[in-house]
Amino acid sequence: MSFQLLVNIILAFLWMFMNADMSVGTFVTGYLIGLVAVYLFRNFLPGRFYLRRLYLMIKLLFIFIIELVKANIDVVKIVMSPKIDIHPGFYAYPSDLEEEWEVALLSTLITLTPGTVVVAISDDYSIIYIHGLDMDDADEEIDNIKAAFENVIKEVAQP
Repeated sequence: MSFQLLVNIILAFLWMFMNADMSVGTFVTGYLIGLVAVYLFRNFLPGRFYLRRLYLMIKLLFIFIIELVKANIDVVKIVMSPKIDIHPGFYAYPSDLEEEWEVALLSTLITLTPGTVVVAISDDYSIIYIHGLDMDDADEEIDNIKAAFENVIKEVAQP
């Protein structure tokens, strides 16, 4: 990804120098022309097309924002109810992620979501221990995390 981005930026600067115009508009034009060139030659460059990864990162951000809003609504319902009827508990989340940064990202997203806190991570990064504020079924919580975060993190991490 970074090599393709570097090639694209170099092509944009070359376009600026060839036109003898050092303005932002010329750079943007060169960047867009370089983007087309990198896309056309993507099979000859290492990795997949870098805008795909950027798209997946933005998708992960929006998924996190949606989950954040839903979790905040759930916590507000718990706090505002006259009788607190919650079922807190711990559960072990089996992670399929392979890299340390993937597990760290997943743990951060889980902890930033209200109502859940990552308590510990196993030494081999295969199990994440989570405390949930209100959970009826641990398997349902695991399925929600896999569907919301882990699958998109796997897509982002693919080379």
